[in-house]
Amino acid sequence: MHDGILLPLSMKLQALIEDPYAVDQGGLPQVVSRSLASLDITKITEDSRQVIPGAIFVAVPGTKTDGWKFLGDAVERGAVILVGQGPDPNFDIPYLRVKESRRALAYLAAAWNGFPARQLVMIAVTGTDGKTTTTNLIYEILKAAGFDVGMISTLSAVIGQRKFATGFHVTTLGALDVQNYLAQMVTEGLTHCVLETTSHGLAQQRVLGCDFDLAVVTNITHEHLDYHGSFEQYRQAKRILFEGLKNSAPKVAAVERMAILNRDDSSFEYLRTDLGVSVLSYGLHQEADVRAQDVRGSMEGLKFDILSDNFIQRIESSLIGQFNVSNCLAAFSATVAGLQISPAIAAKGIAMLQSVPGRMQPIDLGQSFLAMVDFAHTPGSMRRVLKSARTLTHGKIIVIFGSAGLRDRKKRKMMAAFAAELADFVILTAEDPRTESLPAILEEMAKGAKEKGAEEGSNFWRIEDRGEAMRFAVRLAQPDDFVLALGKGHEQSMTFGEIEIPWDDRTALRAALAELLGIEGPAMPRLPTSAEEIRNQNNGI
Repeated sequence: MHDGILLPLSMKLQALIEDPYAVDQGGLPQVVSRSLASLDITKITEDSRQVIPGAIFVAVPGTKTDGWKFLGDAVERGAVILVGQGPDPNFDIPYLRVKESRRALAYLAAAWNGFPARQLVMIAVTGTDGKTTTTNLIYEILKAAGFDVGMISTLSAVIGQRKFATGFHVTTLGALDVQNYLAQMVTEGLTHCVLETTSHGLAQQRVLGCDFDLAVVTNITHEHLDYHGSFEQYRQAKRILFEGLKNSAPKVAAVERMAILNRDDSSFEYLRTDLGVSVLSYGLHQEADVRAQDVRGSMEGLKFDILSDNFIQRIESSLIGQFNVSNCLAAFSATVAGLQISPAIAAKGIAMLQSVPGRMQPIDLGQSFLAMVDFAHTPGSMRRVLKSARTLTHGKIIVIFGSAGLRDRKKRKMMAAFAAELADFVILTAEDPRTESLPAILEEMAKGAKEKGAEEGSNFWRIEDRGEAMRFAVRLAQPDDFVLALGKGHEQSMTFGEIEIPWDDRTALRAALAELLGIEGPAMPRLPTSAEEIRNQNNGI
């Protein structure tokens, strides 16, 4: 569990599984035995290593291993109830068989914390790109409107004046952590929560029991096909969120359930059908319910009008990149149409968000060219960032990026092709190679660049060490050029082999610029790029 999360000391088993809604949704069985119902439960966990005497252990099937293998370990550590999908394993403690272990874990987590989402107005943000920025925009708008609001995003969980880190490479936390954070929000008297939600989190039932009132999608493009198997399955995982709106449990706050969809995105027609709730669209499209016009962007930010049939509102935002118009529209639509906040207050909230760490974040040490770090790590986000970059400079665009190992391989060539088409100089480098061969990853990417006519050594290069790639890029840059380091954004580690190595693109780019300018700056972080170094790192040498 994360620091700062408060947990009950114990709870009767019957109290955990008696909620009629959870039972009706097929998440929990009802206990008949009176002796079993009165059993004191001290903890719920899916990790047998965290079992304590009196705990419930839920055997959850994982992508790498199956919790079923650790039932015996859980019993030895003092578990008093086992929960799983399979037949009774015949240990000397009670076993509850459920249809889906992940679903049961989510409802148990919610019950353990008193179903906190039912006491909050819950707003979910999903999509391939732009989730974190949109989540932060909604949070700022709600604050501007005077609401007591919490937020759970890629970057952090924010509860009142407290902020908790939410992990290196994880967007949606596990069900136990999500529900514990929501419980803290209720305890602190918050009324609203904005929760960034991934396709993994939806498919793995991590946000089941969050009982969302509003659901926002930014876009659905090529990503995570390594996990979902196909674009259709990936899209279906996103649809789970919107289909779940009509089945949310009754709540204290009377907010009309609503889906906020991107009219400009190909997902619009797919998502809007048969949802059973109100649908509102946003975008540049003339048929969008809430749309933008007169868009102007610069390094100082964005200016544009948002209009609908009922109003027109001028927007001024410090966010850089015209793709952020869509994120602003999504946040504006959710709060104005979904929560009845005035357009003027929503505009004020948008203006309050100065920046989002690792998203189009300028790095300026006084150099004669632009330098920026962004999280863009999908074909769609790369295309949007590079197109926006072209509007911000008259110079050359130099882009540095890689593609993660053990993830969607199809996007490697796609991203390199987009870069070769939209940038002037392309530098392919390391980006979480994990246990894959880094040279092999770069070879796949190089093929994509070459297919678009790029010539290695002339306008694209392979530089395995990401720090050296940064150095090369800033030496290559001329006045008014634009250096973009993409793919890592806010992240503060990179995975080589099975080890997380400290790494921050913002620090690395500052280090490269300081060296170039001959001024004081941070040291360049070091990565174990060679195969020998990676082996030594994994072996603890």
